[in-house]
Amino acid sequence: MEDIAALFHGFAVALTPFNLLLMLIGVSLGVIIGVLPGLGGANGIAILLPLTFSMPPTSAIIMLSCIYWGALFGGAITSILFNIPGEPWSVATTFDGYPMAQQGRAGEALTAAFTSSFVGALVAVIMITFLAPLVARFALQFGPPEFFSVYFLTFCSFIGMGKEPPFKIMAAMMLGFALAAVGIDTVTGQLRLIFGWHELMRGFDFLIAVIGLFGIGEILLSMEEGLSFSGRAAKINPKVVFETWAKLPRYWATSLRSCLVGCWLGITPGGATPASFMAYGVAKRLSKHGAKFGTGQLEGVIAPETAAHAAGTSALLPMLSLGIPGSPTAAVLLGGLLIWGLQPGPLLFVEQKDFVWGLIASMYLGNIAGLIIVLTCVPLFAAILRVPFSIIAPIIVVICAIGAYTVHNAMLDIWLMLLFGVAGYVFKKLAYPLAPLVLALVLGDRAEDAFRQSMLMAQGDLRIFFSNWLVGGMMGLGLLMLLWPLFGQWREYLRKKEAAAL
Repeated sequence: MEDIAALFHGFAVALTPFNLLLMLIGVSLGVIIGVLPGLGGANGIAILLPLTFSMPPTSAIIMLSCIYWGALFGGAITSILFNIPGEPWSVATTFDGYPMAQQGRAGEALTAAFTSSFVGALVAVIMITFLAPLVARFALQFGPPEFFSVYFLTFCSFIGMGKEPPFKIMAAMMLGFALAAVGIDTVTGQLRLIFGWHELMRGFDFLIAVIGLFGIGEILLSMEEGLSFSGRAAKINPKVVFETWAKLPRYWATSLRSCLVGCWLGITPGGATPASFMAYGVAKRLSKHGAKFGTGQLEGVIAPETAAHAAGTSALLPMLSLGIPGSPTAAVLLGGLLIWGLQPGPLLFVEQKDFVWGLIASMYLGNIAGLIIVLTCVPLFAAILRVPFSIIAPIIVVICAIGAYTVHNAMLDIWLMLLFGVAGYVFKKLAYPLAPLVLALVLGDRAEDAFRQSMLMAQGDLRIFFSNWLVGGMMGLGLLMLLWPLFGQWREYLRKKEAAAL
């Protein structure tokens, strides 16, 4: 009851006129970001984060989270109308969404996608509302060994559950750890890895790195690919909306399965992209019309959109309650909280109740606002693709440069942003993932502090990480995740051996 009362207080915080305005602006900007291929939730939030520094933290995070909801909604527009995935998680939506548009059922496909996205996010927000306070209360008992075991499990989960080769994930993560170590040692106060450059005493700022890696890196990649867009007419009339809504209850089992898949892969560091593909695959396997998937089946749009939104939203649960981001976008939001002087984790629910419950309430309201905006403004957002990429790209680069400069008012930060942009471009060309690098850059120094504090407590005895069931369980699960790719290779080897013997 106390949590429900706190949630109603959160609605009072979120429903102030200023916050409602920011909500609408955030959703609209997010849809534009989602419509433009190559940007995305993490990129958009990273680029626009400096614009929120003058706002109260609650208002800032409400706007940024609504940008995220809008980006999740916007990716479906280009996938269905143009066969261009605006977001990585929208790729699976193209399989059946674009054939539906070619059959003259674009309105039906868009309505199903937006409504399914709303349902997936709503289920995830309800889960956050009831689970986050419980997880936070449990985590209040954590000490340095427990926190290190959580960080260890998070890093190992990225390695064990990532779709990229494990060695590439580890290489990206190690680079993130190295960048996080630059600057002043928080335990001894000594300078580390600055090589005589006193400008690096403050370390590599997370925000500058993210703007470069995501924003500039994507622009460079898009320039190479020579993206050019051509607009198309699109509209949704009320009759189509209500007819589609009448059909959706038939697919309740698909929606429920997709919500479960999305929530699971959101809490663990799976992410929205694997969730959308997994939900599509499960729906295809269990559907009566599985053989027709890819030819314009409504179920093939519902499954990936529901799962992607559920995963994208539920990734905020570990970020709020434990300070552990479940996705690249959650990692960017975590960095924003740290910049505003807020410490994500269990104490956030004790010390910053207005902030936490205001954010959770804005998730409900932002999701509703996003559904209304995308259903009514599809023609406007689709028309954005008529703007030549040669005009959009310089605007994004200028916004990135302004964002990087405003962090410390230093020209060095713009050069560092460009350097990280080139690094992001190289990483993408070589198929190295950026999410582990961002995760290590955000959490590397915190994991190091927890490890060193644990070692001081135990006088260098590593057995402290197996001293009770909680720490030992998380460390054991982390080691299992770390070795999981080896088990997969071993099974593949045995399968080939058996096939050769036959």
